[in-house]
Amino acid sequence: MRILFMGTPEFAVPSLKALIAAGHEVCGVFTQPDKPKNRGMKLQASPVKEIALTYDIPVFQPTKLRDGTALELIEARSPELIVVAAYGRLLPDEILNYPVKGCINVHSSLLPQYRGAAPIHWAILNGETESGVTIMHMARELDAGDIIAQTATVIDPDETVKTLYARLAALGGELLCTAVTAIEAGTAVRTAQDGSAATFAPMLTRELSPMDFTKTARQLHNQVRGLIPWPAAVTELDGIRCKIFRTTVTEERTEQTPGSVIQADKRGLKLACGGGTVLEINELQPDGKKPMPAAAFLQGHPMVTR
Repeated sequence: MRILFMGTPEFAVPSLKALIAAGHEVCGVFTQPDKPKNRGMKLQASPVKEIALTYDIPVFQPTKLRDGTALELIEARSPELIVVAAYGRLLPDEILNYPVKGCINVHSSLLPQYRGAAPIHWAILNGETESGVTIMHMARELDAGDIIAQTATVIDPDETVKTLYARLAALGGELLCTAVTAIEAGTAVRTAQDGSAATFAPMLTRELSPMDFTKTARQLHNQVRGLIPWPAAVTELDGIRCKIFRTTVTEERTEQTPGSVIQADKRGLKLACGGGTVLEINELQPDGKKPMPAAAFLQGHPMVTR
C-alpha cells in the first residue's frame, strides 16, 4: 500500500521500519523540524528523519499544518493511507479526510485509557500493572477514534519508562503491520471507544518533580521510575537538590516522621515515607554533578539519622 508516515521520536522508528520491511511503499515522511541540542546547540534531526534518509524516503518538515502547504505536499505524494506515530502535531480536518483509506495512529496505551501526550509515563506514575498499544482511526478529538487493534503487556513493578517505552515501540510496529494488512484487505474492524471510560495523560512538567514523603514508598517509587529521564523526581539531601533515578521499596516499617533519614551508611540510604513505609534511594544526581550511587554521595555528604 502507498503510505505517508508521520512521526518524530524513537518510539516511531519501529513502526516506520516495520512498514518498510513489510514491503509497503512509504512515499514520504513528515517529521518535526530539526532542533538545537546540547551545549553547541547544533541542529539535530529527529530519529524518524534519520531512518527515512537511510532508505531514501522523501522527508518533509512543515512548521504549520493549517495553511494549506502541508496538504499540498500530501496531495503531491498521493498516499492511500496516512500512518501517524508520535508525530507531535494535531492534524487538521483537510488532512484527516484526504487519504482514501484514512489516517491511523499508533498510540502507546490501551485506549480509552491514557489519551494524550505522555501515556507511558502516566501509566507508571499511577502504578498501573498493564499497558499496551492501540492502532486506531484518527478523529478530530484527541485519541478518540475507533479502535482497529490492541495488544497488552505487563508492567513490572520496578520497570522504568525507558524499558516500557522500548517494548511498546516494538509492539507498535508489529501491531501496525497487522492492522495495515487488514485495512488493505478490507477486513479491519472499527470498535468505538467508550468515552465515559477515558482517562488522560497530559504533558509532563517540572511541577511533578518534588517528592512528598508523606506519600507511601510505593507511590514515590512510581514517581521516580515514571519521570525518567525528564523531568525526574527531585528531593533535597543534606541541603543539596538531587534528582533521584533509582529506588527500592523495602519491606521495612518505621514510626519515624516521613522524610526522616533512617539509614545513611555503606548499607544504603533509606528514608521514612507515609504509612510507616521505607524507601531506599539507590542512584541520584546532585545538582552540577553526574549520576552516582547513593553510597558515593554519602561519602562526601555524611547524613545524620534520626
